[in-house]
Amino acid sequence: MAKIVIMGGGVSGHTAASFLNKWLGKEHEVIVVTPNSQWNWIPSNIWVGVGEMSKEDVVFPLAPVYEKVGIDYRQAKAISIHPEGKQDDDAPYITIEYTNQEKAGQKDEITYDYLINATGPKLNFDATPGLGNGQGQMGEHTVSVCTADHAIHANHELEKCIEKMKAGERQKFLIGTGHGMCTCQGAAFEYIFNIEHKLKERDVRDMADITYISNESFLGDFGMGGIHFNMGGYATSSKVFAESLYTERGMDWIIGAHVNKVEAGKAHYELLDGSTGEQEFDFAMLIPPFAGVGLKVYAKDGSDITDTIIAPNGFMKVDADYTAKPYEEWRASDWPKTLQNQTYKNMFAIGIAFAPPHLISKPMQSPNGTAINPTPPRTGMPSAMMGKAVAQSIVDMIKGAEEPTHTASMSEMGAACVASAGKGLFSGTAAAMTVYPIVPDFEKYPGVGRDMNGTSGELGLAAHWVKHILHHLFLWKAKLKPGWTLIPE
Repeated sequence: MAKIVIMGGGVSGHTAASFLNKWLGKEHEVIVVTPNSQWNWIPSNIWVGVGEMSKEDVVFPLAPVYEKVGIDYRQAKAISIHPEGKQDDDAPYITIEYTNQEKAGQKDEITYDYLINATGPKLNFDATPGLGNGQGQMGEHTVSVCTADHAIHANHELEKCIEKMKAGERQKFLIGTGHGMCTCQGAAFEYIFNIEHKLKERDVRDMADITYISNESFLGDFGMGGIHFNMGGYATSSKVFAESLYTERGMDWIIGAHVNKVEAGKAHYELLDGSTGEQEFDFAMLIPPFAGVGLKVYAKDGSDITDTIIAPNGFMKVDADYTAKPYEEWRASDWPKTLQNQTYKNMFAIGIAFAPPHLISKPMQSPNGTAINPTPPRTGMPSAMMGKAVAQSIVDMIKGAEEPTHTASMSEMGAACVASAGKGLFSGTAAAMTVYPIVPDFEKYPGVGRDMNGTSGELGLAAHWVKHILHHLFLWKAKLKPGWTLIPE
């Protein structure tokens, strides 16, 4: 019997666990270790943040789902990996610390034959003084939509602003990224348009000044170096597309910005040209940067080998080319294919947990040496595809394959994204986009780096309906209900 341990129960980890359990059956053991008792469909948090969905609409408890299918679930956080075992026992294991009420703070060890790191990110609010932690505690000045609870708090603060506007008090909104090295510009993009849409619905849009602030060097970069897509038969850049959307809705933007401090009602930032500025606000939702969760790795003798396995950003090294080289020499082939760690071949990292070999957007910094550029997005559809591919490889390796048999490289996969621009059965809009490949390959696709036949975009009500339908489909799939395998990743 083989034992597979998955650290993390988000999109990538949950996908891997679900397929492993289905394909391996009861002959082998699948264990999920995750600190959260509930699974959250994060893309819909933006709707919770404007009061269009409740927390119950976007989360569900994991324990009953895993119990139903026979997956061993531990509500705990992984602390360390011991890939060589102990002095007197070669069995590799991880150390965990329970986060549930009954065992909170207790530690345990779990041995494994295969380990999947799907821990996702640490929301690094502390990287920017004053950003807070999204919970509305003293000393923080912004809100967040990174979790369902954050989004509930964000909506409460939004409602306070709406009441003030109804009373005749003008309000300033600041939405975007809260640090020069953030990812998830897409979440900020969706949230600012949903805010604008909500204010229109509540008849207070004329009382609001709305500004987008981002570490992107141009609108529509999205951490992907921008996109040229086929829209209505014409090649359109995401820069032109995004600028048109913001202009049509009367919203301003500050681009190439590193928010370095937040005070009550004021964000301080540095721009790519080295200048500094301040932006006042009454309501601010600034996405925090991501970091690794802080896993430590130890050899058999107890020595710390974290730097061998974990990159400086806290994410796990896999089969990528991490050689330092100039931007002009970066290649699509640098990106990992199997997501297998090259030191310990029974370890994999998927989703946000794997360390990218380099940025996708062009690296930039101010004359002061401050890095201001988006980090690569690795969420949603790509995360799920990685989880499934690694699950397939592990199944084959258990059956005798010497190497991983399936790949999920972001330089060889496409992705579909539906970005909400306002929720409503007849008034909602969304931008539906497909990108192929995610990481541009300028050798295969000279000029734009992507296949124009597989990269397209449309905006409208129909796309909103698609996003709403996908919300329900993916929750059905995540709950492992009948036919879940028929719903694509």
